[in-house]
Amino acid sequence: MGKLRVTYTKSSIGYSGRQKDTVKSLGLRRMHDSVVLPDTPTVRGMIATVAHLVRVEEVSDAKAEAGK
Repeated sequence: MGKLRVTYTKSSIGYSGRQKDTVKSLGLRRMHDSVVLPDTPTVRGMIATVAHLVRVEEVSDAKAEAGK
């Protein structure tokens, strides 16, 4: 299973509370914060909800472990 690096690139100020909650649920706390998440349908759906606020990159398992 692949991994995704999700980076918080645009503020959620001015967007709905639901989108703010989704950003928090992804594990993103502040601007330019990145997290590595498993590539699952649930995570993909959350990313699709806030796609205008985040940048997504696919990473290999070796790169994901090195980035921790």
